[in-house]
Amino acid sequence: MIKELSRSSSKVIGYKVSGTITREDYETFVSQVQALVEQEGSINMLLDLEEFEWEKVSAWGADMKFGHDYHKKIAKMAIVGDKKWEKWLTKLVDPFYASQAKYFHTTDMDAAWDWACK
Repeated sequence: MIKELSRSSSKVIGYKVSGTITREDYETFVSQVQALVEQEGSINMLLDLEEFEWEKVSAWGADMKFGHDYHKKIAKMAIVGDKKWEKWLTKLVDPFYASQAKYFHTTDMDAAWDWACK
């Protein structure tokens, strides 16, 4: 499931990503991101991956398409998590999903929001 966080604001959108992500999850997520990009031009994003497990194989194409379509429209992407592989994932996100990406431990959620909002 990908659920928008209440702390989201005009140019900064945050999501809680939990469980196993499906292609249908991406369809909802992408429509929300598209609407904000159309309104703002470029955006910053925060992804809370603390409860994320994995993606179904059927979601991989939607994930890659999202990166292709939006990597020039996402100025910053804060990745929040508590696993080593999530920190590694941030390095992958940087060139393919956003102009800048930075990892934050779950204990640093406020710092992640502050960074994403600047």
